[in-house]
Amino acid sequence: MAAADSFLDTNILVYAFTEDPRAEAAQSLLLKPFVLSVQTLNEFANVGRKKLNMSWADLHLAIADVITMAAAIAAIDERTTISAINLAERYNLNFYDAAMIAAALQMNCVRFYSEDLQHGLVIDGHLTVINPFR
Repeated sequence: MAAADSFLDTNILVYAFTEDPRAEAAQSLLLKPFVLSVQTLNEFANVGRKKLNMSWADLHLAIADVITMAAAIAAIDERTTISAINLAERYNLNFYDAAMIAAALQMNCVRFYSEDLQHGLVIDGHLTVINPFR
């Protein structure tokens, strides 16, 4: 698999597993090398059960598929937390969004796909937020 420098936010996974009009764009991102974090998987599991009404069996399959497709999965550690606090303060971000961004930066990603953050925002001169649904 080619080197992955694109990080996917939770909403990309959520749309990929729905009938939403944004599903096709989200699914296309899953076909290219991508990175995500343990936090992404955890948030997707929560949304899968609560909002998508996935059965436990369907959730297991969806998570297994995503893990298999991912080029890398970033672990969350104390460095991620400290970095997230700094990013949240500097860029006025929600802490959990900042934690995802911190993980993306630690994985040397240059693109962060999300509909929740400001399209075109550049973090630390390195990571650009892209809304694939624009």
